[in-house]
Amino acid sequence: MLKRSALTLTVLALLLTAKVSALEWQIHTLPDSPSLRASSAAYGQLWVAGTQGQVYKSLDGGQSWQSAAIAAEANGDIRDLQQFADGSLLAMTVGPGQSSRIYRSTDSGESWQLWLQNQHAEGFFNAIDFWDQDHGLLLGDPVDGFYMVMKTSDGGKTWRRISQAQLPEILDKEAAFAASGNTLKIQDKQNVWIATGGFSASAYHSKDAGEHWQRVELPIHNQGQTGGAYAIGLNSKNEAFALGGDYQDRPGKYPNLAKLTSEGAELIQTGERGLRTAMACINAICLATGKSGTDISYDHGSNWQAFSDQGFYTLAADQQTFVGAGHDGRIGILKISQIK
Repeated sequence: MLKRSALTLTVLALLLTAKVSALEWQIHTLPDSPSLRASSAAYGQLWVAGTQGQVYKSLDGGQSWQSAAIAAEANGDIRDLQQFADGSLLAMTVGPGQSSRIYRSTDSGESWQLWLQNQHAEGFFNAIDFWDQDHGLLLGDPVDGFYMVMKTSDGGKTWRRISQAQLPEILDKEAAFAASGNTLKIQDKQNVWIATGGFSASAYHSKDAGEHWQRVELPIHNQGQTGGAYAIGLNSKNEAFALGGDYQDRPGKYPNLAKLTSEGAELIQTGERGLRTAMACINAICLATGKSGTDISYDHGSNWQAFSDQGFYTLAADQQTFVGAGHDGRIGILKISQIK
């Protein structure tokens, strides 16, 4: 009886492995090969953006893509996108000083208006996230020894900086990475998370909608200035995760995922298949991706296995579709119906 049970489990495992390996991303390649590090999936629309001020949208689930570039940012680097229910869209560029900007479009990307420009010479935007049409947060590199955490209540037109007294002082050689638009993530009405790296992998946690913050030490790779946490991810149960690694050792074998709770951080075993910079979930199925490949979980992020050698910098999902975007203008589309 035990032998038969063991055999049954082995057969099931083989079938599952075969099913996973048979699935693959549908790859599209955009003209001019932009490096894509921003993505969004909501309200029946998919968006990606990156270098050369390039922005692309799909209204048919990723089968075709239309350009919606920001003309004023021909040399700009877009690292985050935010869609709203009324059809408006924010795009965040990165770079030192005034190169960090936020643009707004109210006509599906046909035109863009400059909404915010960084005025700190040492400043550098990393990510934005919003609760609703009006209320959101912005994370920027440290200015005067503390991260720039800013809050808006008018959709991003005006911002106020959270007091330095409410933030932990940054650690030696600590850094935030504008890798995928996921360095900052709003979990619910009160809880917000920030991912940081460097020699000290940390998550910053706010329990009062970004007004006060505390540091949580993360049990993931932090051996070097480019190591640490690169992104925050949420599963469909609205549980938070921090993921990362080291972009100078992308395929390295090291711990790269931790689950975040009010008690701290718990290491999740993923197989240690390298740097992961974005995570997205549809129902119980989660994907975690980085340039070197993609992993999959069928149980809300508790257990993981290798999924594909195709990897992306950024990842988003609506109720039907995962969209990944990465180097050389590559977009990957995966339908939840395929996985089922």
